[in-house]
Amino acid sequence: MSLLNHRTRGFRTINVVFCALLAATAVTVLLAKAYAGREVRDIARTERSIGEENKRIRLLKAEVAHLEQPERLQRLSKALLGMAPLSATREGDINSLPAIAAGYAPPTPIATPTAPEVQPEEVPGIDTPAPVAAEVVAPVAAPVANNPAETGQ
Repeated sequence: MSLLNHRTRGFRTINVVFCALLAATAVTVLLAKAYAGREVRDIARTERSIGEENKRIRLLKAEVAHLEQPERLQRLSKALLGMAPLSATREGDINSLPAIAAGYAPPTPIATPTAPEVQPEEVPGIDTPAPVAAEVVAPVAAPVANNPAETGQ
């Protein structure tokens, strides 16, 4: 007797096996579909979160651009800190650095031909700095080897 012709309570055994496989396949498909639906919801939630974060990033970039406006910063520094742009009378040259360091008012701008230059020896209490001799250091050259055995070649 063959397995294909064997009967159990009026049903062929092969039909019962196929019905069981069909039921198992249907349950597996339904579980996979439920799992996929859950994954789709998670992906949609993550995409919404990314969109909200992108909106927040754009908002923060706009706020930074507003806060970093030079006109706004200048207005705030003037109103809150009493800061203002330097006037031309505050400019000096290299010769006036000792006077500025000592706390004296800087000389008038260099652009005016009638302004006297302040020399370091004219400022009371400031010693004339001694000239600094520049020390020349020759670079150390690597020894040149003509023998390839010495260079490891």
